[in-house]
Amino acid sequence: MDKLETKFKQTLKEIGINKKEKILVALSGGKDSTVTAYLLKKFGYNIEGFHINLSMGDYSKKCLDAINQLCSQLGIKLHLYNIKEEMGNSMCYIRSAIQQDKGLKNCAICGVIKKWIMNKEARKLKVNKIATGHNLDDEAQTFLMNILKGSPQLSINSGAITQNAKDKKFISRIKPLFYIAENDIREYSKKMKLPVVYDHCPCAIDSYRIQLRKFTNNLSTKEKENIINNFNSLSKNLQNLKSKEKLNYCEICGEPSRNKICRMCQLLNK
Repeated sequence: MDKLETKFKQTLKEIGINKKEKILVALSGGKDSTVTAYLLKKFGYNIEGFHINLSMGDYSKKCLDAINQLCSQLGIKLHLYNIKEEMGNSMCYIRSAIQQDKGLKNCAICGVIKKWIMNKEARKLKVNKIATGHNLDDEAQTFLMNILKGSPQLSINSGAITQNAKDKKFISRIKPLFYIAENDIREYSKKMKLPVVYDHCPCAIDSYRIQLRKFTNNLSTKEKENIINNFNSLSKNLQNLKSKEKLNYCEICGEPSRNKICRMCQLLNK
């Protein structure tokens, strides 16, 4: 437990977060985001919670119950975004409609939509940073995925803090669990008896990440750390691949985008 907390604090020091900054923690109800919120609060950071209710039946209800318990326990404000109320339908319905037209995987669609919502809503709440629960396993998988797909440049913006071009409409995301293994986080959450939904998302069944996770689950923590250390070593070279152009604003929704039309609007518009 002490080792995990020390790594967490070291990562925050690396990122350089001021305790006066307002941090919005993206809460899913799972162990990673729960531990992120718990430790940020424990170490005296100014945090509030944010949850996107995907309206996915009993699973979403269980997640919301766990998040309400956590925020009550920590004494922090919780902001809720109900996708069915805000966008007219549940994530399942929206995803199915997109798949009929574009044939993308479940997680790819959900990820784009949640990132778009999070950045837009975080800006409204006037926060300085968004904290997510991405851990060592997640980051190792992402780097390997991009390598195996022959697109290392997709990792350019990765890191304990996002490396996106600075823009008034883009809220930087931090990952305090960046160097901490998933198994250690699970063990910590159980020892601290935190309110966590340990079930996997019922729709996460067909992504490339899931296939790669089976491989990384057989790696030791040291091997996963080596992957990330290699990524950090290559990061400076990857930055040379980065376009010097500034972020555009989507011609449809006005949100930050590297293209004329953001990925969200590409999904929702034929």
